[in-house]
Amino acid sequence: MEPTLWDAANKLRGTVESSEYKHVVLGLIFLKFASDKFEARRQELVAEGKEKYLEMKKFYNMKNNFFLPEESRWSHIVKNAKQNNTALIIDTALHTTEKNNPALKGAMSGNYFSHLNMDVSKLAALLDIINNIDTLKDKQQDIVGRVYEYFLSKFALAEGKGKGEFYTPNNLIAEITSIV
Repeated sequence: MEPTLWDAANKLRGTVESSEYKHVVLGLIFLKFASDKFEARRQELVAEGKEKYLEMKKFYNMKNNFFLPEESRWSHIVKNAKQNNTALIIDTALHTTEKNNPALKGAMSGNYFSHLNMDVSKLAALLDIINNIDTLKDKQQDIVGRVYEYFLSKFALAEGKGKGEFYTPNNLIAEITSIV
């Protein structure tokens, strides 16, 4: 996944400050992950013959999935990725995801993507890259945490964290704690 994340960062170069990369990519990865989980649960409901419950929040929440209205689903975002208002579509997806899931209250930035003023083609290319990430491949892996750690490790220096503060990779921490 790291090469894919690096490609994502490359799409942001010259458009967004490197200190913002993780926020941009994390927001999109979160939407992709939440949507992938939503779609997997949706398929379960269909397999169980519960089609009439497909648009009911509680049937997603009971399995620890976020409910996503149509405008928050990754398929909707990707379908509209080349529109002039792609940033607004993403902001709307984040907003409606938060609005429909009280556990996320205050977690989503309002109009973040719209304020970035990214070129539509760069944003569409970024969405294409993230669309290729299988967020459900490893059920044991915290995909959002992994992405955050990756960007923290790669771009901590760009955020002024290079003077005495640094990132210690998980594998090194595991090795050190196994010795102790």
